[in-house]
Order: sequence, then C-alpha cells, then structure tokens
Amino acid sequence: MANDPPTDGTPVLELERVSKAFGPVVALKSASLRVRPGSIHALVGENGAGKSTLVKIVAGLYRRDSGDLRLLGAEVDFGSTAESKAAGVAVIYQEPTLFPDLSVTENIFMGRQPTGPLRRIDRRAMRVEAEGLFRRLGVAIDPDRPAEGLSIADQQIIEIAKAISLDARLLIMDEPTAALSGVEVDRLFAVARSLRDEGRGLVFISHRFDEVFELCDEITVMRDGEYISTDRTADVTVDLIVRRMVGRDVTELFPKEKALIGEPVLRVRELTRTGVFHDISFNVRAGEIVGLAGLVGAGRSEVARAIFGVDPYDSGSVTIRGRSVPRNSPVAAMAAGMALVPEDRRKQGLVLEESVSRNITLAIRRTLSRLGLISAAAENQAARTWASRLEVKAAALDTEVGTLSGGNQQKVVLAKWLATEPTLLIVDEPTRGIDVGTKAEVHRLLSELAGLGIAILMISSELPEVLGMADRVLVMREGRLTADMPREKATPEAVMTAATQGEEAA
Repeated sequence: MANDPPTDGTPVLELERVSKAFGPVVALKSASLRVRPGSIHALVGENGAGKSTLVKIVAGLYRRDSGDLRLLGAEVDFGSTAESKAAGVAVIYQEPTLFPDLSVTENIFMGRQPTGPLRRIDRRAMRVEAEGLFRRLGVAIDPDRPAEGLSIADQQIIEIAKAISLDARLLIMDEPTAALSGVEVDRLFAVARSLRDEGRGLVFISHRFDEVFELCDEITVMRDGEYISTDRTADVTVDLIVRRMVGRDVTELFPKEKALIGEPVLRVRELTRTGVFHDISFNVRAGEIVGLAGLVGAGRSEVARAIFGVDPYDSGSVTIRGRSVPRNSPVAAMAAGMALVPEDRRKQGLVLEESVSRNITLAIRRTLSRLGLISAAAENQAARTWASRLEVKAAALDTEVGTLSGGNQQKVVLAKWLATEPTLLIVDEPTRGIDVGTKAEVHRLLSELAGLGIAILMISSELPEVLGMADRVLVMREGRLTADMPREKATPEAVMTAATQGEEAA
C-alpha cells in the first residue's frame, strides 16, 4: 500500500512522520511529504485526510507535535506565518485576501515598500518591479488598478507575483482552480509550469483529477492523517489513486436511481433581469433531477438566486405547485417549500462560528420555539436526526462548524435545508471542493431525495456530474437557455455545443 517517498536530490520541502492533535482530535498521525525542486507535486486525499493541517504547519499557522520538517535541507520550526514567508514559503489560497482599496502594486509590496530620499515610498520603483513580475509570468494586469473588482484568477496571480518578489522557493496552491473558468485555469497552469522551470517547488492541492494528471509530476496520497503513497504521475491511474484515498473501490460515483417523475413542482416563465439573464422558462417535476449546465458566467447561479428571492428580477413569474411565489422574498420562497444550497457554503450557507446543531436548525427555529424560547435539548434533538441521516462527521453537535472539513460542511448545509422538508431543492455546485468519496455520498443522497418525490434543480460546472445525475439537462449561454435535452440525448458534445455556440448549434 504505502511507498517510501522518493529521495532524488535535496528536497525543497521535507516532512517526515509529522503529527498534530487538537485535544482529543488527531488531525495528523504520521504525515510525510517530499517536494523536489523543479517539480509540481500533487497532494490529494479526502476531506479530513489532514491536507489542510499539513499546509498550515508548513505555513507557520500551527506547530507540529512531533516529526521532522526541513526546508531546503535545513530543519525549521515556524512559530508564525511571517517566519514561514521569510524562509521562502508562499501559500496561494482558493480565495486570496487582498486589500481592495489599494492598487495591485501596493498589494504586492505591502509592508515592504522601497523608499527613496527622505524615506519616502518610491512608487515608481514599485511599479517598474510589478510590471517586470507580470511580464515574467506572461500575464497582462494593470499594476495601477485597484484590487477591488479583480477576478479570483487575477487575485491569485497577484499573490504569485508577491511570492516571486519575495523569492519564495516553495509555493503551495490550495484548490486554486475551484472558482476559475477554463481559460483562467490554462493561464494559471502556464504560470505554474514557468515557476517549475525556474527550479521552484510547487505543491498543488485539488480534487480534480484531470487537472492533477495534466499538471503534476508526482502525487502524494494521504488518508486519515497518514501518509499512504507517492508515485510519479505517469506510473499511476485515477482508479488507483482513488482506491488509495478512500481505502476502498468507489465503484459508482454517480449512483443515480430511476425515480417516478410526477407533475411539475416548479414553473419558471419568461424570467428576465436586464443584463444578467433573459426569457428563462422551464419546469422541474416531482422526483426529477434537472441539471443546469453552462460555462462560468452564463448566469446559472443568478437564475437560481432570483427563483429563491435572493436577487431581484425585472419580469416573469415563479410558481410552486401552481401557486405564485412573490419576488425578492426568500421567506416567501421557503414558505412555498423551496430550499437553496448556495454555491459558496462558507459565506452564504453557514455561520462558521456557530455549532453544528445551531447551523442545522437555523431554518426551522420557529418550529422549535416554545413561548418564544428554544431549548438546547430541542435544538440538539432536531440536529441529531439530520446529522445522523447525512453521516456528518463531527466530534460533537456543539463543534464549531468552521472547524469541519469541506465535505462535512456541505453535509451540514444540506441538513439545514432538508430539515425544512422542501418540495423543491436547488443545489448550486453541490460537490465543489469536496473529495471523491463524499461526492459519491452527496450524489446518492440527491438520488434518494428524488426517489421521495422532491424536485431537484442541480447547478454544476462539472459535466460528468450533470450527465451522471440529471434526468434532464438545461444549458445556458450568456444569460439565455440554449438547450433542454433528456438524459439519453445529453452527451458531452451536445452540452458543450449548446454552452459555447448557442441555440442554432444545439
């Protein structure tokens, strides 16, 4: 099962038998990782495998309990992120945190601006260096523009430029492509390869195996806080990596059961919001999973948010079981039997500082109230039912939800809305950023819910997920519906043609 990590050359990063516990919870039991200079190294594992804890130790956020940590051959023990950065480590997160009111250049040099005579900041020198960094990376970003409004992709490039200006020898990219379009992913990969060719070491963390196998030279697998294996990418297959990650065969990633399709639950007619989407009309029937596909920016999430009343729309109508749903009112949508699992679970679906039980019962608190008061016992009883049904892995119901893995956070969001007993469930990117084993669990749950007669509208950027789970596929392009195809006619070619070329091609 487990191999010894390869030892060719002095590694940029070397961890051996590293452990870390938080009270009774053991996050890392025995983690090992070796990253060679001039290589891109994938780190994969299910949510809860220990990847995030390992990264935070290297970044200086946590101190390890035991084991060895070496950077460029020297033993290190970072007590802060500043120490880690000074030693040549840079972490590029999925959603960077830039100062929105400052320029691109000011963000790159924040806290270390070059000075000229009278110790005044030399803005010209900063700008010239910023231009040089972007030229070196082969990207076109205006150094003078404010960071506010930049795409996630451009923000990541700015963080990479900052890392290069600090001469970082190790760059860790944590789920960097989750919110990027195909063109943006290609640009990021080109930048990553140029950094590898300069002799830097890169760690690439992703649940997308197509990207891992396209970009990375080596793959290290972790499971349950332990090192499992390291192999050259060319020597392994996706199936083998998945088996090592989950400790079993995931024989069916899309366990779609045939459901009895009933009458329409949701009817959307001529829904329009100027400049965002136009003339959107479709039905979702009881027991039916309708997949809403399209490229990033096609307007899929905006339509879902308008249906649920989060965002406004200019004209059109939404009805549930024949009854009109007032616009701009999520409360009315919930009362009509709708539930919305949003794309960004951390910002829009959860209160990260609150407990698992509090999050699960957020949408049903009125039903738990007695004389205006909610007892902890009633809250825990309601939460325990759904946490058990969805197999949420948490030490206890009073565990802070922000400390859970991404997959378990997604289960908590689903539990919150299923507790309302909806007739229509809208799920936006239901498996984004979660591991392959949990994906299969979420897919199985959606299939079971459809079997119970719940109507499901599923938005996904992952074409295999849409094709594997949907009874019918709707395709959007530039704010318009361009195709409505049954499962048997929804091929990858047909969906992509409708998403890229529109109605005529479809």
